[in-house]
Amino acid sequence: MKIGLILGGSNFEAQRQNPVTLGVIEILRARGVAVDVIEPRFMNFELNDIRVRHDLYIIKSIANPMAASYGATLHALGASTFNPFPVVQLIRNKIATLRLLMEHGVPVPATFVSSDPESLVPLLDEGPLIVKPYMGSRGVGVERVANRDELIAAVQPPPILAQRYHPSDDGLDHKISFIGGKVFGVKRMFPLRVYSDKIGTPLEITDDTREIAARISRALTIDMFTFDLIISGGKPYVVDVGSFGSMMGVPEAPLLIADRIIRAWEERKG
Repeated sequence: MKIGLILGGSNFEAQRQNPVTLGVIEILRARGVAVDVIEPRFMNFELNDIRVRHDLYIIKSIANPMAASYGATLHALGASTFNPFPVVQLIRNKIATLRLLMEHGVPVPATFVSSDPESLVPLLDEGPLIVKPYMGSRGVGVERVANRDELIAAVQPPPILAQRYHPSDDGLDHKISFIGGKVFGVKRMFPLRVYSDKIGTPLEITDDTREIAARISRALTIDMFTFDLIISGGKPYVVDVGSFGSMMGVPEAPLLIADRIIRAWEERKG
């Protein structure tokens, strides 16, 4: 079995050092799997040289345009990808993803999309907003705004994505990981100060959180992903979804992910 692991995040050094990713690679190689790490951002190639050379491609991220184009090309050539490339591509677009989650009953904050920041100013009369890049990652560009000046300063080129701000009851971000039907959680600060803050502290998973995770799984038709959950006023709000988050803080994450990847290959063979 040959696997190509595509690294395409906006923080390449963090991806290279992610202990979960490194653990997954080690476990797969120990099981006789040939794993090639592919970093399109640093590659130069003639387009005709792109071939499907692996049994399965693992898409860690396509935040970088080079990785997105490389993954799209492999998909067009018939490559098997995990998670499926169209789903990974969908999740990159927060507007499309949030609307799909709403359709499946996932609780998300009131969300607004505009091409004109001035049209969002009246919404501030009801309280602060969170403005974020519609195709952002790692919390970069996420701003809480409470007045017009802050809003105008925070917005980026349209489409402008804004959500109603709900303060966390415990002041922490709840990062939930869903791996092959199993649900795990950690509590951590936001924004992160250093990379190791991703580990967080263990979070007890409630029945409500399990149901939310199951709804996201059905909406996206995948069973491995992460999402950010805010509990505000005792109510849950999903504020972001990732197709393959860091999974840091999840017990035995490398083993669980390696098992799920091998099963994905077996499913595609069958």
